[in-house]
Amino acid sequence: MAIRKKSTKSPPVLSHEFILQNHADIVSCVAMVFLLGLMFEITAKASIIFVTLQYNVTLPATEEQATESASLYYYGIKDLATVFFYMLVAIIIHAIIQEYVLDKINRRMHFSKTKHSKFNESGQLSAFYLFACVWGTFILISENYISDPTILWRAYPHNLMTFQMKFFYISQLAYWFHAFPELYFQKTKKEDIPRQLVYIGLYLFHIAGAYLLNLNHLGLVLLVLHYFVEFLFHISRLFYFSDEKYQKGFSLWAVLFVLGRLLTLILSVLTVGFGLARAENQKLDFSTGNFNVLAVRIAVLASICITQAFMMWKFINFQLRRWREHSTFQAPTVKKKPTVTKGRSSRKGTENGVNGTVTSNGADSPRNRKEKSS
Repeated sequence: MAIRKKSTKSPPVLSHEFILQNHADIVSCVAMVFLLGLMFEITAKASIIFVTLQYNVTLPATEEQATESASLYYYGIKDLATVFFYMLVAIIIHAIIQEYVLDKINRRMHFSKTKHSKFNESGQLSAFYLFACVWGTFILISENYISDPTILWRAYPHNLMTFQMKFFYISQLAYWFHAFPELYFQKTKKEDIPRQLVYIGLYLFHIAGAYLLNLNHLGLVLLVLHYFVEFLFHISRLFYFSDEKYQKGFSLWAVLFVLGRLLTLILSVLTVGFGLARAENQKLDFSTGNFNVLAVRIAVLASICITQAFMMWKFINFQLRRWREHSTFQAPTVKKKPTVTKGRSSRKGTENGVNGTVTSNGADSPRNRKEKSS
């Protein structure tokens, strides 16, 4: 009697498919560890670093400004822990939008694989751009950026930030850092990964640069402007997937995209090239966060100009491709004229009449048949 050996191999606990299907639950458990740590005195000090904003300073009230003391913030190395925690939150929110909104729409619309991935991308980004644009606009209005544009360069360095300002930058960094693991979770195609990495890297480079160089006022204005234009593009693409005849949104986006690039260059040159260049304090000082020196100003303007030129180059290629596709689709098809030949084909054509209809001239009447038989 043969004895069957029991297999000692156990299924892997954290396999590739398991992580892809349950990554939101895994990330939620990790985030809950930090939140539960706030409940215990031993772990509360470590958990606070991840959950709450760090480096706050309380300024005493003055007679000119306010009757209450103000709590402001500056940046430091502990902000990396806060960015990491809110990166986990961004992954959870991403999974919720994907499962409860986008996946349900995909099942109803029956998109192809290409449209499916693009629809998910535009759906996620349009939600983020709308939220960030509204939030940034609220900060601009509450801190009087619109009524007084000189606040972009006046009293530089802007090393002290309000709670809303710092939390906005922390959230932006967390969102774009969360895009790296999402490339794995969303099973992004290999040919699309380089484009996504460049896209994410440009956002992180400029947001982190504005945050670390204390150009947070200028960075906030440029982000709101850019996010509004990008929101129009992705919401237009969502409507295009539902109805391919919809083209008005892309036309509006094309105009605002060019205007957005011009406004970005104008505000950057006005702030960095004129406002900071005329400031009295132009000495490099890491302790106070003053980076207002010629080399830094040139590097900032060069990075902004190169990025805007790169975006315009991509925009022109995109418009040319759309124009070619539209022209080939709208090109009239030249109809060939039927050639009249002798024999059976010409006789058949005359019998069928015009456009295949039988006429009295082409078909034999009963009287004609009688004369022929005689």
